[in-house]
Amino acid sequence: MKRIFDPIHDFIEIEPGELALLNSRPLQRLRQLKQLGLAYLAFPAAEHSRFGHALGALATGERVMTHLRRHDDGYFASDADYAAQRRLLRASLLLHDVGHGPFSHACEAVLGVMHERRTRAILALPEIERALVALDVDPAAVLALVIGDPASPWPVLRELVSGPNLDADRMDYLLRDAYFTGVGGGRYDAEQLVGSLRVLEQNGAPVLGVDGRGVVALESFVLARYLMFSTVYFHHTTRQFERILHGALDEIWPDPRALDPVEEFLAWDDARALEAMRTATGPEARAVRNRETLYALVAEYNAERDLVSFASGEAALRERYGDAVWADAQEQLMHRLPLGIDTSAPTVLVRTRRGTVDARSASDLIARVSGKAYWRKLYVRRDSADPAEARALCAAAEGAATAARTEPAWR
Repeated sequence: MKRIFDPIHDFIEIEPGELALLNSRPLQRLRQLKQLGLAYLAFPAAEHSRFGHALGALATGERVMTHLRRHDDGYFASDADYAAQRRLLRASLLLHDVGHGPFSHACEAVLGVMHERRTRAILALPEIERALVALDVDPAAVLALVIGDPASPWPVLRELVSGPNLDADRMDYLLRDAYFTGVGGGRYDAEQLVGSLRVLEQNGAPVLGVDGRGVVALESFVLARYLMFSTVYFHHTTRQFERILHGALDEIWPDPRALDPVEEFLAWDDARALEAMRTATGPEARAVRNRETLYALVAEYNAERDLVSFASGEAALRERYGDAVWADAQEQLMHRLPLGIDTSAPTVLVRTRRGTVDARSASDLIARVSGKAYWRKLYVRRDSADPAEARALCAAAEGAATAARTEPAWR
């Protein structure tokens, strides 16, 4: 047994048979991919890697399996069944991020290939297939879990690997990102939440749910996700450098199809991309190298639902500055519906004294924060607009929009 120390989970144990997988090229490459992309330009300590996160997701999944077995009501058919599901889950969590490229989602937007497609090609590599077969794990079963295939015969494991609500991926990255950014909002009661997870039943099929005593921990988990999006993932500096990065990647990758072959794709990581930007001549590459803020934030309209103020501010800015304006509109589902299930289905099932209910019925807080949350920002290019003047224009436009909303109808 190999023990690896981790600041989030203390010691993470890797079994001897998993070492070939851990030491494979695609997994070791994750050491060179930052978990939060360019967020370190806003949060200087956010230098942690997807490799550390993969280990953390495995550690989380292992703890979940331990608790599920302890409270098993018949889900595991036998000790052999438990061992097989455990092997599959651990391998899938180690591999769940191997399809990411430099700077993750920014890379996908430029190259036009989603990481799930890359994952399919990487799992087909002989090196990975050999390691999985040696573990007595089916590579096709791993792929189904990683891409969230609704046809997977392992719905509980699918939720833990790529589910929309209770996945080990999110359980780890919230704690890890909060730790390395220094933002306390991502911390939640992980021990209580993991210890409260149960295999429940929905329409005759097993699903991952929560014991009623874990509702408060589930609430803390939902809030942590919201707070990390507000504070870190949609931070105004993080967002502007992600936009700037697109231009830099367009310059260093003039032919996106050149990275289609899996071996060429795997040859790129954050370090190589940054090195290519060192000799690039465009303003975006220079901005990434030197942390130059090409944009100035002039207004935020978080939580606005009717878009009147946002649209008025954007219109005022575009009338004055034209294409020098960038309107950034982001939204997230805070408590999402399971993959492939209609909107009338439960989100997370909670087992209470009055039976199994939707989490929104078990918690007023979860009911209130379910659905979409919005973050909208307006920026202007510093080389083409005066930020102070732009802020005044937005303030005046918002004032006029607010007055129009509150003016009595009889006038």
